[in-house]
Amino acid sequence: MSGLKTLFKQTFIYGLATVLPRMLSFILVPLYTTKGVLSSVAEYGEVSVIFSYFVLFNVVLAYGLETAFFRFFNKDEDKDTVIGTSAISLIISSFLFFIIALIFQSQIANYIDINVKYINLVIWILLFDALVIIPFAWLRATQRPMRYAVIKILNVAINLGLNLFFLLALKKLAISNSFFDSIYKPNFEISYIFIANLISSGITLLLMTPFYAKIKYIFNTDLWKNMMRYAFPVLIAGVAFSINETFDRILLKELLPANVAETDIGMYSACYKISLFMTLFATAYRLGIEPFFFSHAKSVNPQKNYAKILEFFVALGSVILLFVVVFADILKPIIVRSEAYWEAMWVVPIILIANFCLGIYHNLSVWYKITDKTKFGAYISIVGAVVTLIINFMFIEAYSYKASAVATLAAYAIMMMLSYYYGRKYYPIPYNLNKIGLYLLLSIGLSFMSFYEFRANYVVGISMLIVFLGIVVISEKNELKKIFNR
Repeated sequence: MSGLKTLFKQTFIYGLATVLPRMLSFILVPLYTTKGVLSSVAEYGEVSVIFSYFVLFNVVLAYGLETAFFRFFNKDEDKDTVIGTSAISLIISSFLFFIIALIFQSQIANYIDINVKYINLVIWILLFDALVIIPFAWLRATQRPMRYAVIKILNVAINLGLNLFFLLALKKLAISNSFFDSIYKPNFEISYIFIANLISSGITLLLMTPFYAKIKYIFNTDLWKNMMRYAFPVLIAGVAFSINETFDRILLKELLPANVAETDIGMYSACYKISLFMTLFATAYRLGIEPFFFSHAKSVNPQKNYAKILEFFVALGSVILLFVVVFADILKPIIVRSEAYWEAMWVVPIILIANFCLGIYHNLSVWYKITDKTKFGAYISIVGAVVTLIINFMFIEAYSYKASAVATLAAYAIMMMLSYYYGRKYYPIPYNLNKIGLYLLLSIGLSFMSFYEFRANYVVGISMLIVFLGIVVISEKNELKKIFNR
């Protein structure tokens, strides 16, 4: 149980590093969806499409090396060689991408139908973000969560501050000040968004340069080949995951009529953000458990702790799911400021449940990471991506973003079930299926009833939430005492 206490301490700090910065950046959604900041819902849709490509290329440029780094750092005695090999590999690949992308930026812009001035900014941001992957992984692997947290929070705080400056303050300052007038450009809002991102990413890289100054640049070819064999399935899984996560925006742009595509993408992307509460929780939990999984793999009966970790995740996630659904219409005007976006609120429970399933999948995925069977992660993610693509291609023209939301849920639910099925065969973990199933069925059922049958009826919704919370507290009372009394 002491291992679980360590987990929760690390999860709390990594939660600060992930949840608080993203809560700060959460302000960007109300900012972008406030009337007058961006010219239209369609313009926010264009930003969303570009960020979808960000997700895909961030995965490609990482090529599974972060996960491979964790694995080999924990099992290889020569840690300096692991660090050096990983760093050299990432430096070479990042600059190779950077040079090729700059040379062909016009062709890329024409192919994906995005203005070349945005492509140029994106290329620089991708380079900076790629170069901090291993330094951040090293901080996590060496259990330095505070430094990790401070730099992550600073990154988003700078990004947020610059967004507020460029989109709200600069235009007003330019009226009375010649300096600000010289840097202000009308109808330049999308560029300002990415310039803010570029500056924050550049400062983050600058703060991480001490890592590159003190490591030993040792490159072991055999080690690198072993790491790539481990990382390649993770890369495939990551690409498939990016398809599940964001490719629907790209498909919406391609498959819907041009006069409605970006508007629908804007509405969908804005309301999608309301599910961020579940995403934040699942991400913070994952950041805490991933090093824990590897470091405790050789301990006595680690499966028992892994089972308890999933049980706690489902319990907490179920409460978050029901809470956000019950109060969705109260959260709506706070997060998505303009009524022009609210038509897509239908997707909120669907996306929340989808991200809940994804969080469970990440917890279940311990089996193939511990047993070095990462190819199963790739297979499962590919199945999810195929499901996403099939449903989107078949139903987007008729149902627009509703089809995309259902596709996301179907993909993550199938991935969750496949991971459990194969995990039971190759690395059995004694999950308490009765309790986990009860939490899932109750929270999902009550969420659907609250949103689609008793929407905005807070007497019914809050009553459901109180009853469910009582069930969770009573069920987990003994385990919580064991954790906090030690």
